Amino acid sequence: MANPSSVTAKLNQSQPYALGLFRIVVGLLFACHGAASLFGVLGGANGGGTVDAGTWPGWYAAVIQLVGGGLVMLGVGTRSAAFVSSGSMAYAYFKVHQPEGLFPLENSGEASAFFCWAFLLLVFTGPGALSLDKVFPGGGERRTTAKERESTPVAA
Repeated sequence: MANPSSVTAKLNQSQPYALGLFRIVVGLLFACHGAASLFGVLGGANGGGTVDAGTWPGWYAAVIQLVGGGLVMLGVGTRSAAFVSSGSMAYAYFKVHQPEGLFPLENSGEASAFFCWAFLLLVFTGPGALSLDKVFPGGGERRTTAKERESTPVAA
């Protein structure tokens, strides 16, 4: 049987990669919502079609979804893109879904609530591994040393 402290150490070493994969999947899914609304792909907006350009709030939300999701997926300006994306989903939840019922299961707001909290998590954690910010010198996130990463795991 593996030593529990060695398992914890291995999991802590893997955190940046798990976080990076989480970021990529969340960003991709969010960008797909924007692409569906703007271009009518993947089933389109509201069961087919697109949102009219410039309409409030649908068109602006779709642009935030496409651009914000793409930036988060690539790991470019992750914290800023995640902050704006989280805010847009909070707005969507409280303005569109919450008036229909208190809980997300009652008001069809599960996706908005999930995306809001997932992006808020990325605001605080940063992009993790596999981000383009880490490829370019001086890009976005401050680089951390191996000692800093070991001493400050994402999870408590």
